[in-house]
Amino acid sequence: MKKLTVKHALSLTLAAGMTLSLAACGGGTASAPSSAPTQGAASAGESGGGEGYRIAVVRQLDHASMNEIRDAITAELDTRAEELGVSVEYEDFNGNNDPSTLAQIGAQIIADGYDVIIPIGTTAAQQMVSAARETETPVIYGTVSYPEEAGLTGISYVTGTSDALDVEFLLDMMLAQNPEVETVGLLYSTSEVNSAPAIETAKAYLDEKGIAYLDKTGNTTDEIVAAVSSMLDQVDAAFTPTDNVVMNAELAIAPTLAEAGIPHYAGADSFVRNGAFATCGVNYTDLGAQTADLALEVLQTGEVPEFLTVAGDIITVNTDTAAALGADYSMFEAMGSSLVEVQTTQE
Repeated sequence: MKKLTVKHALSLTLAAGMTLSLAACGGGTASAPSSAPTQGAASAGESGGGEGYRIAVVRQLDHASMNEIRDAITAELDTRAEELGVSVEYEDFNGNNDPSTLAQIGAQIIADGYDVIIPIGTTAAQQMVSAARETETPVIYGTVSYPEEAGLTGISYVTGTSDALDVEFLLDMMLAQNPEVETVGLLYSTSEVNSAPAIETAKAYLDEKGIAYLDKTGNTTDEIVAAVSSMLDQVDAAFTPTDNVVMNAELAIAPTLAEAGIPHYAGADSFVRNGAFATCGVNYTDLGAQTADLALEVLQTGEVPEFLTVAGDIITVNTDTAAALGADYSMFEAMGSSLVEVQTTQE
């Protein structure tokens, strides 16, 4: 757990940017439970006295997007605590994408008396909301694409940030890059709440365009790898929304898709850094900072506002994958607010 303590407690006044609302793309984004403090962190009981807040950050699993958001949340908590003269302690938990593990973590957090819970990911948010039902400990989720469908709205102690995905724009990118696309592989997990509405939107849009699609699903990395192998000779491009199961498999499937000449369009830049071809969406560092600010607002005021939708218009392209595909992506430069080029990393 990280602890920051400064000399004087001050009232919290959030930055004017608290209610960030960016224009969407197109002008409009099991190992053992990690229930102990992360290595090198102080224990929850070592607050040293004085006023302050104890915050539990719960990642649904360990992957690039969630780690980026976690890091942004904790960095913002550090910055705001120092600026405002408040004591903030936080501890990072990893649920390993396992609902039972997340439930255990939630029970521990409630028993330990944390002041607020910040879950990252839809399943993590659902489990933390359930754990906090009796105590009504505030739950401020990060990166839930469809809060309504996930049952995370209309609850007095729950709010957060939503990384809205512009599915139609991503498909427009696909068609701009290759107008000859005839069949799109829809690659997703049936266990991901976020994926279902995005996939339905994709199907409806492709129907309008007269383009065929093929569902390929899996709920583990091995199943996603098998799903990709089964569609290589049937599709011209692939689309995945902000699906954590596919994200966890991206490093394994990206070379296979690239070698087969199939560009993979995905819901977040973390996919692209792990080898997917392109995305358009939110900056997760900004989203993490927004989530931390919202948590502090709730702690200071005792009021729980509506969730924030943080849409994005940043196009990200993997240049390694583009080279492997022999794909020209210059047409993307005029489509978003900015074009970011990245290379494949193992993180």
